[in-house]
Amino acid sequence: MEKIVHQTLSVNGIKMHVAEIGEGPAVLFLHGFPELWYSWRHQMLHLSTKGYRAIAPDLRGYGDTEAPPLVTSYTVLHIVGDLVALLDVLGLEQVFLVGHDWGALIAWSLCLFRPDKIKALVNTSVVFQPRHPHIKPIQGYRAMLGDGFYMCRFQEPGKAEKAFASTETSNVVKSFLSTRDPNPPCIPEDMDMGLMFKDPVTLPSWLTEEDVNYYASKFDKTGFTGGLNYYRAMDLSWELTAAWTGAQIRVPVKFIVGDQDLTYHFPRVKDYIHSGGLKKNVPFLEEVVVMEGVAHFLNQEKPEEVSEHIYNFINKF
Repeated sequence: MEKIVHQTLSVNGIKMHVAEIGEGPAVLFLHGFPELWYSWRHQMLHLSTKGYRAIAPDLRGYGDTEAPPLVTSYTVLHIVGDLVALLDVLGLEQVFLVGHDWGALIAWSLCLFRPDKIKALVNTSVVFQPRHPHIKPIQGYRAMLGDGFYMCRFQEPGKAEKAFASTETSNVVKSFLSTRDPNPPCIPEDMDMGLMFKDPVTLPSWLTEEDVNYYASKFDKTGFTGGLNYYRAMDLSWELTAAWTGAQIRVPVKFIVGDQDLTYHFPRVKDYIHSGGLKKNVPFLEEVVVMEGVAHFLNQEKPEEVSEHIYNFINKF
């Protein structure tokens, strides 16, 4: 870990913290919620030994990267803009791309908006869902999963932050990273969201107290508002991306998901993946891997396996 180099760069009007290691073709890693560049530590070290340059930023609003105060500064156009600017600052014409969770959503969008920048994509956990021309995302989730669905509960500024502040930050991190419940998270509106963090958590073997403390130390400084604003800007992103309605992902793709991942158990997702829907929208989808007994944070739960999946795919190009 001490060989990973850290720097702060000016991109798209903000200061972005970037971690990197290795030399060779560049691989850009995009983390999810509530995570940091650190989520990719295992893959970065692995690929750096295989002749690749591994690059992992703290995305806008996270860690040591700037967190603009307005929700409207967290649209998918802002986040993708940050990454295109980052590649320009680093002098990179093209990269291999790897995403997870929110990072997967951003990765799909980066490929949609600027496929010229991407050699190939390894995406995990979150499938590409084409923009619905008539239904905003949060409206769709309310209809499908109810008002208690966590993305709906996150919409009102301050409420989720209050719940997260009801316990130690380390407990919040442990609760999210340790979850193995495959059901879409729903908290009835008459229940306090802070109840999510009341049960004691036993750390899984792949997550150490040192790992938790690293995450917690950063979120103690920044709070969770930056990450939550991604959810709050979803409908605005929908409005701004009307021009891409019906567009396909046209880069080579490998998709990986755990069979215990909550995203795999969202309504209709399994059928969408396995019955040709994903392939229709991602015509250059080459591989789908469903990892048995693996939950949402697969890159940390099965680091060596995921690292090999990434290497074996990008090594073909």
